[in-house]
Amino acid sequence: MRRIALLLAACALLPGCTSLDPPNVRPVAPVPAGWPVGDPYRAEAPALPAFGHRDVFRDVRLQTLIAQALQNNRDLRIAAANIAAARAQVRISRGAQLPQVDGAAGLDVTPRRDADGDINGVRVSPSLSLLPSFELDLFGRLASLTRADQARLLATGAAERGVRVALIGDIADAWLTYAADSSLLAIAENTVRSAERSRSLTEARLRGGIAPRTDLLQAQQILETARADLAEQRALRAQDLNLLRLLVGATVDPSLLPTSLDQAAASVAVLPAGLDSRILLRRPDIIEAEYRLRAANAEIGAARAALFPSISLTGLLGLASDTLGGLLSGGALAFSASADVRQSIFSGGARRATVRLREAEQQAAVATYERAIQTAFREVADALADKGTYDDRVGANQRNVAAAQQALTLVQARYREGIDPFLTTLDAQRSAYAAERNLIAVRLGRASNAVRLYRVLGGDGV
Repeated sequence: MRRIALLLAACALLPGCTSLDPPNVRPVAPVPAGWPVGDPYRAEAPALPAFGHRDVFRDVRLQTLIAQALQNNRDLRIAAANIAAARAQVRISRGAQLPQVDGAAGLDVTPRRDADGDINGVRVSPSLSLLPSFELDLFGRLASLTRADQARLLATGAAERGVRVALIGDIADAWLTYAADSSLLAIAENTVRSAERSRSLTEARLRGGIAPRTDLLQAQQILETARADLAEQRALRAQDLNLLRLLVGATVDPSLLPTSLDQAAASVAVLPAGLDSRILLRRPDIIEAEYRLRAANAEIGAARAALFPSISLTGLLGLASDTLGGLLSGGALAFSASADVRQSIFSGGARRATVRLREAEQQAAVATYERAIQTAFREVADALADKGTYDDRVGANQRNVAAAQQALTLVQARYREGIDPFLTTLDAQRSAYAAERNLIAVRLGRASNAVRLYRVLGGDGV
């Protein structure tokens, strides 16, 4: 009994004599060391400080919605469940490296016979036994499988952080879109009021014999177009709110909603991208790809180790007696131990094919890791290209709106004086309306670019 206990203890502490895993070497990032420079890119700060989403999204209302989403969003709950499952899988793999002990108890009842062969009672033969077993992990197969599951656990954790970053970005985008649609709704309401005044004026001129009936019909067209746009904007803003409810996972307090894009966009800070592209290595998707690569390496080691013999130790430690009373006597103790060596003689090449399969999967994991870095570099470069031109775009659209409003004022005055036809007024109204909508779209794009930079630079996820 003591010998078996010592043997099992030694086996539990015995690590794999060797590891057949390939070395974990991070592939060189297949991208330039710095971001693109020159037009249309702007000069960036030399380094990127640590930042959190509160440093980017500074409006307390938006921060409140993000905090609620981090508590209630169902995608995050799914991600948390995936982490729990991956953690349990690591425990399962680790348990295979430890001694397994099964217990058994039995009770054998046989008739008791006297000298004449008559049954005069029964004999009860109880037994208790422990059946320990342990596989010596001499070639590190079980340890490799455990390392693979540990790497997958860390990859799942990185994926969960990626879900958080994406969720925060989605909420910020939806909040800004709601603000933009609120501004567009206000523009549509103003346009309807302006079109109603224009129609009333044209109708009065028609009654006075100054304007033809075609002017009234054209004024009616622009009024109905404005009313249709107003109805569409109401629907779009309601859909924005529905999206926010889905992302937050709960009812959204109306006091947390922005009233205009100017108000909302001013609260979003723009981050510098930094000059060193190695900042991409902190992105959750790249971290996940790296741990998937580590898991693939460990799977190769496990497949290689499976080519070698496996050694299992088994034993029996138990108590047996012809009577219940004798079960605890010294003579009731029995134990045994044995070792079993197993080696597959013929498997049709399946084991070596498994090694080649794992090696191919590892090569795919390397390519996936490199592609993730290249995709991340492209996403940051695209965001920087937009960031470098948005100020010019916004400025141009602001000047366009000012010019369109001045032109509309002059054309309306000339129409009232009978100098210009109503068609000129109609064109000026359409141009002013389109210019205002374009300005809102560009301002939304600039604010969303800050959200995009938060995403592509990895965010904080907390």
